[in-house]
Amino acid sequence: MARVAITRPEQVEDPVIREIFSWVTSVEGAVPNHFYVEMNFPEFLKAKLGATRVLWEQGELALPEIQHIGILVSRANGCPYCTAAFCTILNYGLGTGEDYVSQLASEGVEVVDDARLRTLLDFALKVNADAKSITDADVDGLRACGLTDKGVVQLVHLVSDFASYNRL
Repeated sequence: MARVAITRPEQVEDPVIREIFSWVTSVEGAVPNHFYVEMNFPEFLKAKLGATRVLWEQGELALPEIQHIGILVSRANGCPYCTAAFCTILNYGLGTGEDYVSQLASEGVEVVDDARLRTLLDFALKVNADAKSITDADVDGLRACGLTDKGVVQLVHLVSDFASYNRL
């Protein structure tokens, strides 16, 4: 996307986008540069970031779980920028230890001991790699972790959302 214009933060006048950027800054510490690239299509940016906010705030998964998913999906998709961004949120924004976050980013799901989180991550990585390979047993595993249909749909959309950012 470096081949399109980058809008500077001081050029953003739309109050809806300013509010979204304020939320992003509260979660991530700053507005990532790719959002300024996305300002070339502000109508979609508002819808996309609004949807991301709903996924992060109104579903059944906790924000630390969501960031784990973001880290591992981004890692699987070969996006070091996004992997690092979600590591920053998990570490600095949510207070998870730096050693653990570094190990998660370098070694992957194998470092996760929590059974629920491991199930969520295994499912997320499977959806990311080959959504058609998901089985009833995979979904039953999510239900055993406490997810309802809402949580299952949230998880699949989170994977899709992270993967779309990985490609920008």
